[in-house]
Amino acid sequence: MTSKTKKIRAGVVGAGVFGGFHASKYAAHADADLVAIYEPDLARARALADKHGAQAFDNLAAFIQQVDVVTVASPAVHHFEAAAAALASGKHVLVEKPIASSVEEARELISLAASHGCVLQVGHQERFVFQAMGLFSVPAVPKRIKSWRMGPPSDRNLDVSVTLDLMIHDLDLVIALSGSAVSKVEGDIDKGRFGEPDIAKAVLTFDNGCVAELVSSRIHSERDRRMHVEYEEGTLDIDFIAKTFENTTPYRLNADFADDPMSKDSLGANVNAFLASVIEGAAVAVPGIAGLRALDAARAVDGKREYGS
Repeated sequence: MTSKTKKIRAGVVGAGVFGGFHASKYAAHADADLVAIYEPDLARARALADKHGAQAFDNLAAFIQQVDVVTVASPAVHHFEAAAAALASGKHVLVEKPIASSVEEARELISLAASHGCVLQVGHQERFVFQAMGLFSVPAVPKRIKSWRMGPPSDRNLDVSVTLDLMIHDLDLVIALSGSAVSKVEGDIDKGRFGEPDIAKAVLTFDNGCVAELVSSRIHSERDRRMHVEYEEGTLDIDFIAKTFENTTPYRLNADFADDPMSKDSLGANVNAFLASVIEGAAVAVPGIAGLRALDAARAVDGKREYGS
């Protein structure tokens, strides 16, 4: 826990789109001062830093010395390097999804956070949408979950598979919803346009009998992001784009969740929760172990490893 007698000095690694989003959240937060931006391209770092009156760095070690908390919003292949350096220096870290590129790297980040007494939170911000719905408070275990997360081609995140780019959101959500450990992961991927899969299908089987089927594509004709959840007592169909749902279960959910601040600005809710963990000692909203489990499943879908090995 950090004293509230002075503002938290916040820094952002990465001056791209998501780096800009995180920077603006820190700049607007009452308990934080955005003081530094790190980006190997110093001109890009300066452009974002100047917007918020912060300092620009192209030296990671020098950047880390200036801050108390760090958001890592660089390309996924660089998450580990920046997060590990910050944690080893005793800095609290919010790392965008995926937590790292490999399960081994994720485990090391969790170990570093524990040994240095630091908060390690992962940017699975869709969880805040479910929290606004009240879905995590449902007193029942789903029997089956189906998810679709598709979008048209984009130039972003082509250094990783669609599994690490898009599906990982739903992998985290279904693991959290299942309330159980994963016992088996089956995956089917395409060759992709640039050496990484663009389409992925997955089936996760859980110890409690729940089964989740997931489909993701980043070469679809339009955006399509839905989830179907089956309970013994009924079904729930969620449209993430329209932020609506159809519910035949007896469980009361928040039909106006689209207007809830956590749903309207899930990235902001993510940053707020991170700072609450650092300043007030609140429970970490999405701890490193959650990021590890989602990453482990994603790499298994990609055929890179056997889940849990």
